[in-house]
Amino acid sequence: MNKIIETNGLPVDIPEGYEKWRKDLEALIEKCKLKAVIGVNAEMLSLYWSIGHDILEKQVSSGWGAQVIERLSADLFRHFPDDRGYSVRNLKNMRSFAKAYPHYPFVQVPLAQMSKLPIEKGVLASLRVEQTDFVQVPLAQISWYHHISLITKVKDEATRAFYILETAANGWSRDVMLMQIENKYIEAKGKAITNFENTLPSPQSDLAKYAFKDPYKFSFLGTVALQNELDIEKSLASRVTDFLLEMGRGFSFIGRQYHVSVDGDDYYIDLLMYHLKLHCYVVVELKAVEFIPEFVSKLNFYISAVDEYVKSPEDNPTIGLLLCRTKSDNKARFALRGITQPMGIAQYETEKLFADVASSLPQIEDIEKGLEKENDDEIEE
Repeated sequence: MNKIIETNGLPVDIPEGYEKWRKDLEALIEKCKLKAVIGVNAEMLSLYWSIGHDILEKQVSSGWGAQVIERLSADLFRHFPDDRGYSVRNLKNMRSFAKAYPHYPFVQVPLAQMSKLPIEKGVLASLRVEQTDFVQVPLAQISWYHHISLITKVKDEATRAFYILETAANGWSRDVMLMQIENKYIEAKGKAITNFENTLPSPQSDLAKYAFKDPYKFSFLGTVALQNELDIEKSLASRVTDFLLEMGRGFSFIGRQYHVSVDGDDYYIDLLMYHLKLHCYVVVELKAVEFIPEFVSKLNFYISAVDEYVKSPEDNPTIGLLLCRTKSDNKARFALRGITQPMGIAQYETEKLFADVASSLPQIEDIEKGLEKENDDEIEE
């Protein structure tokens, strides 16, 4: 028989068995608090999943309504007054978390789905469950607050698994993760036009492919549509933290206008970087215009110079990255044919404000039509 108990001055219909269930949950919470500090991520996720799973089960199997969550929240706050994780909203988040991940502590995704995403072959192989066509991605790699935002923003399970891996690998904060989702990181990673399959050994070629993307988002530079390459270089160097974040984990900044001398002539590389995972230098050439094939020849020259005068014997071959305002993929592919140095070609984007303003201005055809109409009106008068 149900009992009527007041919560916050309002009567709440409590189903039979609730009190025992609540006490069991309180014992579970206390047990977890003894095992580890509540802030330890793996323990917190396990606890929250257990609570969310129990709520789901009670609501489905016993028909308990939404009021149970309100009652449970009030009781847990009373029993654990110093904890702030048992609000009605967070208990509902726990239920959503348990519903989204029924195979906790992993998210289990068909291998066929994950294979379509930009994930390194070695990483995918390490996640595959033996003798099955599934991969398992550990959920405890990211925090509770990452998970709740991810569940809200990304509905596809395989895509969520991808962002869990990338967030953990790159050390993204929750805000950075959300920014990457907003910027469609999953569509950009590994999309640069490259010749790595023909110029680098496996698995180096696979690692290099996914170290680059297309396009790169340099919106932190502001509206720089009218600036030249040198201006953009200076801006990137002055915002090196943002620049490295956009380039991705593993990149370190060596310098801009990096000087090399060949047979007494001076040359200056736009940006020189080093990739810690690939163990190689990366020559970045920046162009504030559309890609043209001639750019490849200059980049090829710089790669050779770095290999000859900068690279140590223990370093892997230098890689080149050409960043242009816009590019034709076909022209980029054609330009890389026969090139023996490893390089990639990608676009970069800055603040879209300039483009938005430009698109809102009247076009020349509209202006001409308006002038013609005014002239016709004057003639008629």
